[in-house]
Amino acid sequence: MNMKLEKVLLIDDSDIDNMVNKKVVERTGLATNVVVKNSASSALNFLKEVAESDRENIPDIIFLDIRMPEIDGFGFLEMFEKLPDPVQENISIVMLSSSIDSEDYNKAMQNRFVKQFLNKPLKKEVVAGLLNNQE
Repeated sequence: MNMKLEKVLLIDDSDIDNMVNKKVVERTGLATNVVVKNSASSALNFLKEVAESDRENIPDIIFLDIRMPEIDGFGFLEMFEKLPDPVQENISIVMLSSSIDSEDYNKAMQNRFVKQFLNKPLKKEVVAGLLNNQE
């Protein structure tokens, strides 16, 4: 996985998962800047804003929950396809799920933007592995 990691976007409707995942990301030194959004629509709005006016704050990686109300992770991916190129070109997406559903895994890994599929919550060793796997 080719990632330079400074800016992380966490997208999850669970405040507890966001809190845990943010702490893990910060503790492992994966990123210096962690933005948390609790819905796909607020995350999409954030990405449109940074694409238009604040390109240096485009995230390097998104940790995306699959199961969310209104727009789920797959709905987010469909809308992500319509975002401006600078966003698409610079972001790696890691799908997060609390279920081990092979259908979710297969669907996620077929998306060109999804680099990995991980179980929630994030664990230090897994995040450290992302850092170590930078090519």
